Amino acid sequence: MTSAQPLIPLIVDPAPSTTALLEQAARRWPDRVAVDFLGATTTYARLADQVAAAAQVLRDLGVGPGDRVALVLPNCPQHVVAFYAITSLGATVAEHNPLAAPAEVQAQLQLHGARVVVAWEHAVAAVLPEEGQDRTVLAVNLAAAMPLRTRLLLRLPVRAARAQRAKLRAPVPDGVGSWDDRVAAAQGPRSAPHRPYETTPDDVAVLLPTGGTTGTPKLVPLTQANLMANVAQGRQWVPGLREGEETFGAVLPFFHAFGMTLSLTFAVSMGATQVVLPNFDVDMVLAAMRRRPWTFLAGVPPMLDRLAASATAEDPQLLRPLRYAISGAMALQPEIADRWETATGGLVIEGYGMTECSPIALGNPFGPERRPGTLGIPFPGTEIRVVDPDLVEEDPDAPDVPDGEVGELLVRGPQVFGGYLDAPEETAQVLLPGGWLRTGDLVRRDPADGFVALADRRKELIVSGGFNIYPSQVEEAVRGMPGVVDVAVVGLPDTSLGEHVVAALVLEPGASVDLPSVREWLQDKVSRYAVPRDLHVLDDLPRSQLGKVLRRHVRERILALRERSGG
Repeated sequence: MTSAQPLIPLIVDPAPSTTALLEQAARRWPDRVAVDFLGATTTYARLADQVAAAAQVLRDLGVGPGDRVALVLPNCPQHVVAFYAITSLGATVAEHNPLAAPAEVQAQLQLHGARVVVAWEHAVAAVLPEEGQDRTVLAVNLAAAMPLRTRLLLRLPVRAARAQRAKLRAPVPDGVGSWDDRVAAAQGPRSAPHRPYETTPDDVAVLLPTGGTTGTPKLVPLTQANLMANVAQGRQWVPGLREGEETFGAVLPFFHAFGMTLSLTFAVSMGATQVVLPNFDVDMVLAAMRRRPWTFLAGVPPMLDRLAASATAEDPQLLRPLRYAISGAMALQPEIADRWETATGGLVIEGYGMTECSPIALGNPFGPERRPGTLGIPFPGTEIRVVDPDLVEEDPDAPDVPDGEVGELLVRGPQVFGGYLDAPEETAQVLLPGGWLRTGDLVRRDPADGFVALADRRKELIVSGGFNIYPSQVEEAVRGMPGVVDVAVVGLPDTSLGEHVVAALVLEPGASVDLPSVREWLQDKVSRYAVPRDLHVLDDLPRSQLGKVLRRHVRERILALRERSGG
């Protein structure tokens, strides 16, 4: 193996568990605001009490060590409470996208078998048990966590209030209890204080859905040791953050590894105030910053660019408190980094990772040595290799490629997972002997300073707006549409999203299929962000000698067609 830079040692001791993070924060900063949700605030002491009450609710439902509890929630205070309550019992949080297609959520529920589900009212219908299934569903009212004035305004008998209520709330079927009511009822005097389960480093804290490097839906178990290692690595990476003084913008979804780590665990470890928003909206973010200025933000490049543009036009001083920002999920273009740093006067760096890495494995340093447009260097305690992907397929000990040449990135460190849930064959495809994780990404390591730059994606997933989209899943859904003979799904460059989804179709003779009909067909079959934004009808699809559709050639053909037609 070759190495362009020495291993950076991890010198920040990881906390023992998520429970320890919250206990420490509540002890050191009891009166500090832990969560600000659209102006409604919760202190760390109050948050700890709510977590204890929620843990009692779950315990009464039979939840104990090793059990799995599913969360199907947007960002909200109830999500924070449920996350810490579940892990305090030694149970596992199974995260789900509340906007995912019902079939996708049901498939994930079947994989992990959670008997208790805490779901946003709008997602309840997607998680109801089928006949014979042992599953308790509790509904979350998003409005219950909002300020009193907002709740009163939502009750007004006017069109705007009705429209806003419809976005936040939905009817709940009979037999589905209220999570909010049960937690509130459990906050009275208790016969005995809540004693958290003493977790071990190997206890599984969370299960996160992913397609991994193959695109097949899988669940990633992350242990307490994985999560706490990534928190400690982050604290060492941003030494300028001040304990008990920072304000984090929590706009990335908590059900995603990036948002989960940067908000649910890293922020709590710092005793930071989290300004939680249910979704990313530029006007909502700017209003929140006027109310409570942020000092730290994790986001994706389109998010940062839109914020910088809007704030510069509206109030050039609005973003100045933001000293640090971490960008991930897609490449951070140097011009976006420049615009952000001009608007804030602070620093933005790009980080690299994947769900299997809890999620961060590499990052640019916070300082003048940062290099926008690169993935950076390995996080503390993290090793990397750059190998020939074909050679390592046959020999895991194959030598690294020379620095400066393109190869597949391998990662090893305390934040790297130990294998997919109940999927030994898929695990064997990505975990090599010695704990090396195959990322599926092709990179080039600079021989001068060891900085790593992304060269290409060996895996064919599409990254749109920070979400991973697996072409095979979309193709399978489209293939069942009347009139469609074959389909290939690819990603094309998009300056605002990173990539957008394009479907190439081969149709039956005489069939007529257009983009609106495809989008309508897919509306309950795939997530919204995976629905194609463009459509091309081709006579055939390029294939390999074995008959496999060559998506790269499909993509090149579509780009050529666009160039000839002027876009």
